[in-house]
Amino acid sequence: MSLRINSETPNFTAQTTQGKINFHEWLGDSWAVLFSHRKALSPVCTTEIGALAKMKAEFERRNTKLIGLSVDTSENYAKWAGDIEETQGTAVSFPMICDTDLQVAKLYDMLPADAPDATIRTLYLIGPDKKIKAMMAYPTTSGRNFNEILRLLDSCQLSAKHSVATPANWSPGEDVIIPPAVNDEQAKQKFPQGWKTVKPYLRIVKLAK
Repeated sequence: MSLRINSETPNFTAQTTQGKINFHEWLGDSWAVLFSHRKALSPVCTTEIGALAKMKAEFERRNTKLIGLSVDTSENYAKWAGDIEETQGTAVSFPMICDTDLQVAKLYDMLPADAPDATIRTLYLIGPDKKIKAMMAYPTTSGRNFNEILRLLDSCQLSAKHSVATPANWSPGEDVIIPPAVNDEQAKQKFPQGWKTVKPYLRIVKLAK
């Protein structure tokens, strides 16, 4: 069965660049970004991993772990890590899954239709409840925008904490939406500061600091 939003993430045991892990145990009570790459020593992936390594502290501040995956050996990863540090100006300090047998790639549907032995750029945002909060896939030619991934994480965490939704092009600190699942009586309890009703189904609120 294919994975969907709110599916529980399949657990697995795998070798990584930081030793063997049980995924659910490794996740613990944290959020996580699980992202796949093609193979080691690929150009776009080199820039992506470098970008994420530079942003690692921002994800940690949000109680979020990073873990990558490609169908490569730890030896190839070691060489790649050196290249990433040399070309991107930062060391890689998060684990990378060495998925040489495609176990995790198949479990998480990370393989393209035309190349069943190499992962595409698939990304899963996973909550502490081990459920998928967001998912996306990119072609091999398009590097991901990790500022958008960070914004998406902020939105998902805000929604989980305050039972709100975020509008198009939302940025942290801007007004949010009271979702239809929260009726007006419930909204009065949650948002005593009040809100703006644009339409009965579109209620805008500024969260109290």
